[in-house]
Amino acid sequence: MTPTDRPRLAVRSPADLIAAVPYLLGFHPADSVVVVALRGRQVIFAARGDLPQPGADPQPAARHLAEVIGRQGAESATVVGYGPPDRVTGAVDAVGEALSEAGLIVLDALRVTDGRWWSYFCTEPDCCPPDGTPYDPAASEVSAAAVFAGQVALPDRDALTAQVAPLDGPVRVAMRRATVRARRRMMALTEESAEAVLVGGRSVRSAGVAAVRTAFRRHRRGERLSDDEVAWLTVLLTQVPVRDHAWERTDGRDADISLWTDVFRRAEPELIAAPGSLLAFAAWRAGQGALAAVALERVLADRPDYSLALLLDDLLRRGVPPSELDGWPAVALPGVIRRRPRRRINRRRI
Repeated sequence: MTPTDRPRLAVRSPADLIAAVPYLLGFHPADSVVVVALRGRQVIFAARGDLPQPGADPQPAARHLAEVIGRQGAESATVVGYGPPDRVTGAVDAVGEALSEAGLIVLDALRVTDGRWWSYFCTEPDCCPPDGTPYDPAASEVSAAAVFAGQVALPDRDALTAQVAPLDGPVRVAMRRATVRARRRMMALTEESAEAVLVGGRSVRSAGVAAVRTAFRRHRRGERLSDDEVAWLTVLLTQVPVRDHAWERTDGRDADISLWTDVFRRAEPELIAAPGSLLAFAAWRAGQGALAAVALERVLADRPDYSLALLLDDLLRRGVPPSELDGWPAVALPGVIRRRPRRRINRRRI
């Protein structure tokens, strides 16, 4: 689910829309149904779902997509199915009906496969031939404009998943050794301060604040953290107060996404939950819902009970727009309770 907080693309035809979809999602979809939502003439949101398996009821997924689109304040939408007609037609019909029932105008319903597109709404052979209309996204002005604006469309979702995959080889060996050193450092810190049994004790939190500050400062200067710095940061992030300190300083800046991507990929497997969730939050804030989704998939596959990841996954599935957090961290994330006793702000730990 991807809010389109990116440079605007001029879409004047079905071929333009089809060329724009990969840049709205961040990758070229396949075996998918995509809904492009508009308010007036402006594209405001794009949501993708997998095509239902043969014989499966398409209605539940269709209703979910319609609910997500409805939350964006959209007025109209176009549905695009990617794949063969026996799998696409039922899914596109179900999504179109669900959108209409939700009060949205369905502008068009398209099917795309093998470099051609068909419109379910158009029956005129002059403009919509039975064998489909060929298109070349590489030759589209929309694609050229997107590339010029710095937008990227990866070949497929697997390529996006690879961007958050763990680094292996010599990097993994080095990080394993650095993490052993970081754990020893943590043990020494808590023993020296008599805080071995205190989660998030003062000296641990102070060390966490310093590590987070260093990480942000270094990355915003274009510098990469050393193995020992990443290992120390990931060990400290297991403490909720340290993670929350990092969370409150994370937004949708490119440097934030770059930082947490690097830490997430280099972290030891048992320490990925916090940096992966912080990456997902930064990506969501930047309107990169697909990147947030693949980061959360990796976190939840390893830590299905990690509540910050579960909260962010729920936000993505419900299509909560990043604008809900304009002013972060002074505003509350949906699902996080903030109370204001006197002048202090206490947030329920997640």
